[in-house]
Amino acid sequence: MPDEQMAGPGSAPGSPGGAPGASGVPPVTPRPLDPIDRSIMRLLQADGRASIRSVAEQVHVSRANAYARINRLIDDGVIRGFTARVNHERAGQGASAYITLKIVQNSWRTVREQLRELPGAAHIALVSGDFDVLLLVHTPDNRTLRELVLTRLQAIPEVLSTRTLLVFEETDLLDAGPGPGPVGGSPALTEE
Repeated sequence: MPDEQMAGPGSAPGSPGGAPGASGVPPVTPRPLDPIDRSIMRLLQADGRASIRSVAEQVHVSRANAYARINRLIDDGVIRGFTARVNHERAGQGASAYITLKIVQNSWRTVREQLRELPGAAHIALVSGDFDVLLLVHTPDNRTLRELVLTRLQAIPEVLSTRTLLVFEETDLLDAGPGPGPVGGSPALTEE
C-alpha cells in the first residue's frame, strides 16, 4: 500500500499563535477526549512522524480507527499541525532568553504583530501578573540578543519595559527518549 499523507505542517485549522477566540472567531466548546485520543496525542507529540500502523499498534486499535481518530482530532482543531523540535544550539542559535514585557493597555494585538516579526521569536504569550507579555527568543549569541532587546524591542512604542531572563539549560519534556530521532523524510504522518 503506498504511503498516504494525513496532514502537513500548518494544515490543521486554528488561529496560529492565538487562543480560541483571539482572532474574533467565537470560542469552540472543547470536545471530550477519551483515553485512546489522549494516548494518540501523547504519541504524536513525541513523534509527529509516527505511522498510522505504529500508532494503532501502540494504542491497540485498528489502523482504520487510528486514522479516523487522528483525522477527527485534526478536523476539530485539537491537533493544530505537525512540526519538528529543534536543538537550537546545534542550529546556530546558542543564546536563548525569556523576555517579559510591560505594554500599554489595550495594545496586545499591535505588539503581538510586531513581536512576530522579530528574528528568533519562538513563542509569544499574553499573561497575567507583574508583566503583560512573555516572549521566548533564540539568537546566535548574546550580542545579537542584546541588540534584539535594546534596539528592536525597546523601539516598539507600546513597550513600556522589558526584563530578560537568560536560559542556561532547558529540557524538552516531549522528548521521546535518549538518542536522536529519525532524520529526513516527510514531517507528515504516513500510513505504512
